[in-house]
Amino acid sequence: MKFITEFRDAELVRGVLEEIQRTVTRPWVLMEICGGQTHAILRHGLDQLLPPEIELVHGPGCPVCVTPVELIDKALAIASRAEVIFTSYGDMLRVPGSGRDLFSVRASGGDVRVVYSPLDAVRMAKENPERHVVFFGIGFETTAPANAMSVVQAKKLALNNYSMLVSHVCVPPAVRAIFGSPDNRVQALLAAGHVCTVMGYWEYPPIAEAYGVPIVVTGFEPLDIVRGILMAVRQLEEGRAEAENAYPRAVTFEGNKPAQELIDKVFEPCDRKWRGIGVIPESGWCLREDFRGHDAEVRFDVEAIQPEESPLCIAGQILQGLKKPTECSAFGTQCTPEHPLGATMVSAEGACAAYYRYSQQATEMHD
Repeated sequence: MKFITEFRDAELVRGVLEEIQRTVTRPWVLMEICGGQTHAILRHGLDQLLPPEIELVHGPGCPVCVTPVELIDKALAIASRAEVIFTSYGDMLRVPGSGRDLFSVRASGGDVRVVYSPLDAVRMAKENPERHVVFFGIGFETTAPANAMSVVQAKKLALNNYSMLVSHVCVPPAVRAIFGSPDNRVQALLAAGHVCTVMGYWEYPPIAEAYGVPIVVTGFEPLDIVRGILMAVRQLEEGRAEAENAYPRAVTFEGNKPAQELIDKVFEPCDRKWRGIGVIPESGWCLREDFRGHDAEVRFDVEAIQPEESPLCIAGQILQGLKKPTECSAFGTQCTPEHPLGATMVSAEGACAAYYRYSQQATEMHD
């Protein structure tokens, strides 16, 4: 299959790994910011094949993982209301709030449904005029165009019974926050390819220059990832800090301009809290005034909710690349995919879930 099999070719991957070995002369810490890349790295064992000088740490590139507990609690409060049909993607149903999750609300009689597109929720609102349909709109820039389109469509159809609980976050402000932290260990960044298919990478050159950190846009197949690592290592060894594109078959510098225009029409920048990290100024989007009538937080007045989070969970340190999942005292014992303490163990893209899944597979293969 074009664009798949050739990027999983073991000989090509081995050749790039050998080039990395010839290029690296000292230890370097690289962060892959996307959870999809984390899973690909562990699934294909790339972290074990890299030279020992290269350490990979894992960033906050999983939208489920960075959704703050208080927003989950707001979702739980809204979903518990009798007049509401609450819709979300499947991963979000298992993310723990302060005391329960959306599955628990559904088990208690709440009308909580899994959808595959926000437009499914718009259709439900049209088909159920006596109910109020809420869509939990989480995600990075990748999912923002579809979520924006659902609000535009609802307004066009005068569906006043449709609203969105918005939890959109943006990658560049988070990158700045990580690089600007006094505890930062990251010396080069593998940027998320799918985000850049929408947004391009025009925002990254000033960040790379300001912090002296190379940024390489990287895809998700083994060859994509090792090529991204090689380009980052070359920059580090040469003393350069630039934004480069190792994913040209999907990403352009400018990105998808119509999608960006749609996002700008519906959303405006706002401060957002990231789970385990805290508030990052202007790191998210909220609905503009013209679409505020479809804002679930405003409609249901859930601002006063105070969350509680497990004191054992170190997801925040994992999401900033400060610690690995295996450094958590609860990992694999008190915290498992079946009984997660934090979102990094729940999400299909979470670093803790990846470590748990692939360490289990490795153990089974050796038994």
